[in-house]
Amino acid sequence: MTIQTVHEGGSKLRGVNLGGWLVLEKWITPSLFAGLKATDETSYCVELGEAEATRRLHQHWNTFITRDDFAWLEGAGINAVRLPVGHWLFGKDYPYHRSYQEARYPFVEGGLAIVDKVFEWAGEFGLRVVLDLHAAPGCQNGFDNGGILDVCEWHTNEEYIEHSLAMLERLAERYADQPALHGIETLNEPRWDIPTDLLKRFNLEAYQRIRRHCPPERVTVVFHDGFRSFREYAGFLQEPEFRNVALDIHRYQCFMDYDTSLDIFGHIRKSVVDWRDEADEIIRESGYQVYCGEWSLGLDLKMVSLWAEGPFNHALEEM
Repeated sequence: MTIQTVHEGGSKLRGVNLGGWLVLEKWITPSLFAGLKATDETSYCVELGEAEATRRLHQHWNTFITRDDFAWLEGAGINAVRLPVGHWLFGKDYPYHRSYQEARYPFVEGGLAIVDKVFEWAGEFGLRVVLDLHAAPGCQNGFDNGGILDVCEWHTNEEYIEHSLAMLERLAERYADQPALHGIETLNEPRWDIPTDLLKRFNLEAYQRIRRHCPPERVTVVFHDGFRSFREYAGFLQEPEFRNVALDIHRYQCFMDYDTSLDIFGHIRKSVVDWRDEADEIIRESGYQVYCGEWSLGLDLKMVSLWAEGPFNHALEEM
């Protein structure tokens, strides 16, 4: 089977994430959190209150990424962007979570207009857009990028799951006719201990709802591996019944003990050889297109400091 990762011509997606824009991550924009106890978008909006959070986030949305950035990306050879969005994007219709405290609807409205601009700019500069449900009700991973740090309850509440599905369908309906739309990702990084069967049920329903508006000839349905082997999805969402499906894998080299013990040459081999071979294996065995939807050159501080002194120091120190 021949896998084409871009609908016109089969060329590869060379993309970047527009992170820290419509879903806050403190490490990306620490200045927004200065002087606050907040650790994520939920606590940020609750702590500031509606008026001040609206003022600050509208300023952030209108300046953090602009049309000029899309022009720069096009000039740098980038042909795609992945846009993380939160479950609150369509306004005050999301289910309550106790972290909202007395604020029934804490999140700032107006982000939808930014998504509209993304499609306008992407169309102007020839970029493809992957819409990504990055933060679901109740949080699907306990990370700040899921909206609520240290909480992972999305999978425990059918109302949270249904709202996520409804939002994916609304995204599909609103942007189905946008030529720049490449794909819709059902859910970013659901945690490793959420049952695979539950994720399969969710992703199957998400596929069906997206396909009501977006044909497979034009739009890819993307699902994340949930931090588990691709083999747990054997036989899932396969052709000919299910078409144009992609598996998203995220690869970093700074969190695990194995990675922090590598020297710079080990890191290069891992990214250039090992992960290429892994992606080829997934494509060959599963039949999915494969996206590496997140990756980073970031290394742990020890690796960076030792590299500044000399590329061999790290390995010698560990001997």
